[in-house]
Amino acid sequence: MLELRNISWSTPDGRRVLDDVSLAIGESGLVAITGPNGGGKTTLAKIIAGIDKPESGRILLDGCDITDFDVTERARKGISYAFQQPVRFKGLTVRDLLGIASPEPLDEAGLCRLLSKVGLCAKDYVDRDVDASLSGGEIKRIEIATVLARGTRLSIFDEPEAGIDLWSFSGLIDAFSEMKASGGTEIIISHQERILSIADRIIVIENGHVVEDGNGHDVLGHILHPQRCPSCPAGLKEAFHE
Repeated sequence: MLELRNISWSTPDGRRVLDDVSLAIGESGLVAITGPNGGGKTTLAKIIAGIDKPESGRILLDGCDITDFDVTERARKGISYAFQQPVRFKGLTVRDLLGIASPEPLDEAGLCRLLSKVGLCAKDYVDRDVDASLSGGEIKRIEIATVLARGTRLSIFDEPEAGIDLWSFSGLIDAFSEMKASGGTEIIISHQERILSIADRIIVIENGHVVEDGNGHDVLGHILHPQRCPSCPAGLKEAFHE
């Protein structure tokens, strides 16, 4: 379904963030991308979504070259992205935002179902403005609900656990598990063990390179028990064993 060929990207000051990364991601399943901070995880997610453009390499979706497609064109192709720091929309309510995201009209029950998945009570939030009156955790949960509402074939979540309380996080894990069971592909950028534990596949990125890629259970075992994997990247060990 999605293929990245020799993707490289550098910051304006010349620091190489991604260096010749190649990956193929299939039609369904939950793929977690993890690794030390600054390793290139979020940059890779933004390149897939069309927010950033690689300086070299190609991106293919179902064999179609989408490298030069912008974020809107990729959204039309069925790619959704939830930002690590969500955008706020003054003058737009939560009801409006979810209605725009959903391909089908949403009734009150549908709105309640979506918001409950991210730990929010619909009656308290559905008519609130998506503005500065919402906390960082609240706006994060609402954005995740919009991605769930779209139900696209490829959904990308950048550190969805950020700003989420424990109770809401449990509901979020259930939502990801439900999406996984219903088909489609989820790419989740995360360090969170509970998210990694439900991943079909875990990709580890460090210093702009893929250093491990495999079955989720096996790779998580290496992360949680570094003594069993002497070659695992040191930065990742520190990220999980501070």
